[in-house]
Amino acid sequence: MKKELLIASALVSTLGAASAANAVTATMSGAHMTALKGIDTDAADAKITQDVSSDFSVSLSETTDGGIGIATSFMLANESADLGLQTAGLTLTFTDGSKLDVIKAGNAAASHDVSIPGAAGNPGVTVITTNNAQTGLDFFGEATAIGVEWHSAADFMADGLKISASISADDGIAAGATAALESSWGLGATYVTSAGDTAITIGAGIADSEFKDNAQAVDGSNGFHVGFSAVTGDLTVAAGYANGDKIRVDPEVAIFDNSVSSVGVKYVTGDVTLSAGYSSAEGDDNTTNLTSAGGSNDTQDITSLGISYAVASGVTANIGWKDIDAQNDGANDTSGGSSWYVGATMSF
Repeated sequence: MKKELLIASALVSTLGAASAANAVTATMSGAHMTALKGIDTDAADAKITQDVSSDFSVSLSETTDGGIGIATSFMLANESADLGLQTAGLTLTFTDGSKLDVIKAGNAAASHDVSIPGAAGNPGVTVITTNNAQTGLDFFGEATAIGVEWHSAADFMADGLKISASISADDGIAAGATAALESSWGLGATYVTSAGDTAITIGAGIADSEFKDNAQAVDGSNGFHVGFSAVTGDLTVAAGYANGDKIRVDPEVAIFDNSVSSVGVKYVTGDVTLSAGYSSAEGDDNTTNLTSAGGSNDTQDITSLGISYAVASGVTANIGWKDIDAQNDGANDTSGGSSWYVGATMSF
């Protein structure tokens, strides 16, 4: 019996060692945000609610004998009210530093938009769904799951330059009651340089997407964005601009000549980060004709402020404020208003 137990123990140990040797490298990360958030709009009385958001994700990676890295990731939980679970495709990293994303690769234009400082935490006001002014710099960068995105290595053709290119094909999903994305392409570039003690980053992207619809002809989404950030010591200043057209699928609406201008500033002093941002967006929407403007003008002007304090490793206290002044169809949008946020984020 003792001999059998020893054999069984050795077998289990051998299998465990083999399993460990053959397993890919897995890393886990996540965060939990909890706060009080106040919202005050022209359409409703002021209210204070708890704002909670949690996520837990796993990243998997391995390197072949030839030096090619293979990576993917998946999310086990994302308990934010406005986000769903996210599962990545595959990323291949080559020995020259270039990368290739395959399966649900994304759009290269969106990979190079410049981050603009703004509020801390998650303050915000949700304007009514008929206000279709798009407020993000990459509002036009769609892609199907059948696509690839190539990223160059650093210093591509010039010191400080990186570029990306993407293309996606029709996944066969038919247009039903609303339009469906058919295909897309995108190009993007980021250039990093310096001027004295200032580090400068310039990002730009261009993209185009084709849509299909059972009931009528459909124009596509398309546009460009450009932005820059300048970092001098603890001070960061950034600005960006985007312009283009967009097909919004749910609810179906075409948004024409949408433009977004954003500017922000961030200053770090010890464990405290101060931030402020402003953006202005406007676009003409049309719910009945997806090939012609002929609609009405929607706008959103967003002002945001934030204070973050690093309490301990992985623990950040946040105070944020955001105000949205909106117009829907050329008239005052009473769902606009202001919001404050006081809470903490714990990350691992």
